[in-house]
Order: sequence, then structure tokens, then C-alpha cells
Amino acid sequence: MVTRRELLLSGAATGAALASQGLLPAWARSARPEALAGLREVSGSTFDLEIARSRVSIDGRAGNGITVNGSLPAPLLRWREGDDLTLRVTNRLDEDSSIHWHGILLPFQMDGVPGVTFPGIRPGETFTYRFALRQAGTYWYHSHSNLQEQLGHYGPIIIDPAGPDPVGYDREHVLVLSDWTFMDPHHLFAKLKKKGHSLNFQKRTVADLVDDVAQQGLASVASERLRWGRMRMSATDIADVTGATYAYLVNGHGPADNWTGLFEPGQRVRLRVINASAMSFFNVRIPGLPMTVVQADGLNVQPVETDEFQIGVAETYDVVVRPEQARAFSIMCEAMDRSGYARATLAPRPGMQAAVPSLRERPLLSMKDMGMAHHGHSGHGAAAPDDRGMDHGAMGHDSKAMADAMQAHDHPAGPGVANLAMHPTSRLDEPGAGLEDLQHRALTYSQLRSLERNPDLRPPGRTMELHLTSNMERYMWSFDGLQFSAVDGPIVFHEGERLRMTLVNDTMMAHPIHLHGMFFQLVNGGGDHKPSKHTIIVKPGEKLAIDVTADAVGDWAFHCHLLYHMHAGMFQVVSVRESPQRSSA
Repeated sequence: MVTRRELLLSGAATGAALASQGLLPAWARSARPEALAGLREVSGSTFDLEIARSRVSIDGRAGNGITVNGSLPAPLLRWREGDDLTLRVTNRLDEDSSIHWHGILLPFQMDGVPGVTFPGIRPGETFTYRFALRQAGTYWYHSHSNLQEQLGHYGPIIIDPAGPDPVGYDREHVLVLSDWTFMDPHHLFAKLKKKGHSLNFQKRTVADLVDDVAQQGLASVASERLRWGRMRMSATDIADVTGATYAYLVNGHGPADNWTGLFEPGQRVRLRVINASAMSFFNVRIPGLPMTVVQADGLNVQPVETDEFQIGVAETYDVVVRPEQARAFSIMCEAMDRSGYARATLAPRPGMQAAVPSLRERPLLSMKDMGMAHHGHSGHGAAAPDDRGMDHGAMGHDSKAMADAMQAHDHPAGPGVANLAMHPTSRLDEPGAGLEDLQHRALTYSQLRSLERNPDLRPPGRTMELHLTSNMERYMWSFDGLQFSAVDGPIVFHEGERLRMTLVNDTMMAHPIHLHGMFFQLVNGGGDHKPSKHTIIVKPGEKLAIDVTADAVGDWAFHCHLLYHMHAGMFQVVSVRESPQRSSA
């Protein structure tokens, strides 16, 4: 068991003593090669990075990737809080490229989003990023051009704190989770546009029908299936792209490679987990080994011991484990829809491995995921819509009933809105799809508390509501029913204001929503210690609130981090406008 005292006191005291003498061990300054197999590390304050196409090997099969300095994932960049960085990025592709520094606080011109903060990096050109580091923690970087992220253009960042680290640990390993396809990503997107369900091979079968009838009765099952059909939805739509298309990787390695991180019994091992996937959520657990969550999205949180956590695309979690036995432990990273997995091993010696758990039963959507929590079954698994209230099943696309309901409930409308959540609810106490009825602990957002007191304790002076919307039949994804190409202008924040943004998910899928340039505080009952994040999972049918201090003037991307949802239009720009007093000065 890793105690709070060990994490918060031992690490700080030891770090301070060693740092003052320049005696920090090698792993604390730069990660060890055997610990980071498949990751190349570069450290310092000046970097030369080259984006190019490279041949890569995934699970023994050759493919074409987009790499940085020839590696997939891209090199681990090790920085130090307070340093001034210079990163010269050269594009060797035959198309434009870019690098976005995910979660890093910097001038908007250095954020790396083509068309929003800079024009992109042309073929053969070099762009120089310059910014000062104002934070520490675990982050990552990736392309914001085309669909290059799907092809391997992503890598981890560790920023060591300028002072003592409040987390005590003896060794660290970085785990970059990702999904890989040998299919051209533009071809993959075209298939989704033609039919949004075309790459979901998790659909119900005749055998499932027989089992459901035996458990629930023919009338109930028939009613349920008919209503799902009228809604043009499926209870198995957990992920757009499944393990039938994807290989799931840890540090660029498939499950058969058995990527291994070493430890000595009794050591406190810090695992820095980064979800660099294009489209995949993972449920992470280490059977037989509890985990203590110490950091979320790069910022320290009050330690929470758990046995499993769900990590959405673009999120990061740091956990500390303390294996006492000289044996191997499997790090199981199961895709949320249970169609496949990535895995790694913690072991005292290379070559060891532990039993890999079998994939668990796939989760199913329910009426709660449709924003109908007040009507009928509210949990996951087989569920039938309730007859009370609005008949969602009778609403076709652009139907008068849908339009009337949207107007009555102040919902967005249009061809991009095929569904609405009539009764969205808070789901912060829920750990995520498939983790509701476990026999062990699973992390929830409601458990997170920032380690330090929130820097801005003002109540919000303004509120706004934003709906996450979709039309799955047309593979249209948007905010408030408008794809990015159709919006009139940016979402405006005013410099210095404290703003509350309420997000309502009118779709049946979980969305990792990412705000560039600023952290926000999740309103989860944490008082003065609400967790600060840069990416938040909004579950199906969920309504949650985030508080933002608009302290970063400029234009910032705000989008769903599911790559093909963003590409399809679930993207906006937040413009933090300079205050009149500052501009006149």
C-alpha cells in the first residue's frame, strides 16, 4: 500500500535533499533505456525534430507511418519547469504538418493548430517553436494536420518540476497507449462517412437474441429491439472503430511484444499513462496490484487508491504502485468496447510475464446513455425505452416532432442533430462504460481533488451551455448542431473573466472534449480543490459543468479529441478577447 504520507512527504523531502546536492539518480533526470523500450528520449532546452514517413513494424507486420526523428511513438521529450524552450521542427513530408503541445501553457502562436494559431509547416520548411515552461507533469504532443495522428505522429512529454516533486517514487515508466490501423486513415474516414456503423463489428447476434428472450421474455425484447431500430441506434455503439480494424499498442508495441518495465520488490513505481489514441478509450488495471492516482492531465491530485480507471483519448494519469513480490504483473489496457487490448508487463527481470486476463463481456448502452435517465432502466445492459413522455423512437431525422421538442426544450436543431437528451444527468460518480458493476474499485471523476487549492476562487460571472450533437447516419459531429465549417464565429471569452461552461451530450457516445491554452476546473463537489484538467470525458446523456478563467489572450482550438469526430466537424475556436483597459494601455 502506498500511503499518502509516503507520496506527499517522503518524495518531497528526498527530492529536496538530493536536488540540493546534485545527486538525483539517473532515472529521475532521464528515463532509463530498458524502462522505455520503444521510446527514445531527448532532453534539454533546444531540440531539432524532423517529421517524415518511415517504415514501421507493428506486431511483426510492416507498415508506413509518420514519425518524428524516425520513431513511433515520437521521442520522449524531457523538459524542466522554468526553462525557455526552442524546438526547430522540420517537415519532410509531401504535405503540410504541425505539432501541437497538448496541455502546455504557451502563447497561442506556438500552439501548433493550422488555420487557428499558425499556417502550418509546409513541406521542406522548418518552424521554430519558442516558449517558457510554466508547469510540470506528464503531457504529450501530436500532429494537428490532416489525419497524421492516426499514423504515429505523437509522442510523450515529461516536465520535471523546478522544486521538489510532491510525489514520492523510486522508478518510473511511461506508457503511451495508442491504436494503429494499416488502413489509410482517409479511406477509414470515408467508410465512416458512408455508413457510421460500418467499422463497428460488435453488433448483437442471433445468440444474443436467444439469451435476451430467455432472460426478459419475447415481448420485452421485441419492444426493445424495435425501439432501438426506430431511433436508428444500436445498444452496442460504444466505439466507432473496433479491434477488428485496430491493433492496440503500448509504446508502439502490440500485446505479443510483451513490453516490460522493470522494478525491484518494494520500490514505488510511477507509471505515466498517456492515451495517444485516435479513437480508443481504455480501461486500465493491474490484477493483484492496487494503483494510487497522483496526477491527472499533468497536474497533481490528492492521492486516490483504486484498482482500475478509464482513460479517454488525450487524457493522462500518473499512478504509483508498489509491487512487493518478485513476480510479473500484467498491465491490462482493455479497449472500452472489449474488442481488443493493449498490454504491458511489470517484472523484476526481462522476459517474465504474467497471465493476461480474458476480455470481459462487452458493455451495452441503455436509455440513460440516450439522456432518458428519468424513463425506464437507468443502468447498462439490456434496456427498453419507457412509454412515458416523448416517443423518441417515433422521431425520424428532421421530423416535426423532433423540431418541436428541440424548440420547447431550447435544444439545437438541424440536419446535424438526430438525437437529443431529454433528461441529461450528472454522471461524475460513474467510472465509465463497462465498469459499473465490478467487484473491485474503479476511479470516478467525483473522487478527484486538486492537491493545491484552486488559484481562482471567484464564482463564475457568466454561464453558457454547449451541446454535443451528432447525426450518426451521416457521420456528422458538431457543437450545437453546427459543424465547424458552418459556424459564424468563435466562442468568445473575455480576458480575466471567470466563466462556467455547461456541456450537454446529446449523443450516445462518450466524447473527450479538449480546450487548448487553458486548464479548467471540473465542477465535481471539490470546493476549493476542484480538479483542473485540459480534457474531460462527457458521457452519453451527461450534463456537466467546467469553470474557466480566461487568462490566455488569443485564439484556441476547442474540440472533441476523437480524431474522426473532430475531422467531421466537432471543432470550434475559443477566442479570448483582450480587455479594453489592456488594449488601450
